[in-house]
Amino acid sequence: MIKNATVYLIPTFLDEEALDVLPDYLLAAVKSCEVFFVENKRSARRFLKKLWREIEIDCYPWFEIHKSEEIIKQEFLNQLNLGKQIGLLSEAGCPGIADPGQILVAVAQHAGATVKPLVGPSSVILALMASGMNGQHFQFNGYLPVAEQERVRKIRELELLSQKQFSTQIFIETPYRNQVLLDALLKNCGPGTRLCIAVNLTGKKEFIQTKTIDAWRKTAPKLQKEPAIFLILASG
Repeated sequence: MIKNATVYLIPTFLDEEALDVLPDYLLAAVKSCEVFFVENKRSARRFLKKLWREIEIDCYPWFEIHKSEEIIKQEFLNQLNLGKQIGLLSEAGCPGIADPGQILVAVAQHAGATVKPLVGPSSVILALMASGMNGQHFQFNGYLPVAEQERVRKIRELELLSQKQFSTQIFIETPYRNQVLLDALLKNCGPGTRLCIAVNLTGKKEFIQTKTIDAWRKTAPKLQKEPAIFLILASG
């Protein structure tokens, strides 16, 4: 049982100019950290410099999670055994939610270390809150298949599941494929299915709107290459 180590799950911004959505107590948590495990070192360092201008960024050990998984898990365990105060950061949003940091949280839990989840923005939760869809029963599906036939099959599968269970189905796409995914949704979903499109959450150009597929077909937006998340809820 590891007694002294603490793992701080530090949320980061969804939009680099939206620091005001982060609670003040994050700074105290960051200042207590001795080592950082991050999804993307470059973006994590940039975020911490914005949060704490005086930070001596090069004085900390840094480990990227997307490298060799077993090596990173072992290094993480080593730091836990040393009793280190560890900061875990996603590239955007909350660690462990649609994020590879979950593998290290699992290591920490197995080792009996203290895990401290901290409050911050999650695109999945923010989009669901603003969608007006079922917040009691929902499922996050990550990325849909890239190949067209597989993508269409998955869309229809999720729509059917949503209809049977009255569940909100949530998924994301890389910004440069946003329009392709939207076009596929408008083409393959039923006219009464509700679709929420949430773009640039917490940013100055934030856009969140829910309409039926039929209504979207009449006023389909042209999505730019910006972060977006999609939600559907099929009528029974």
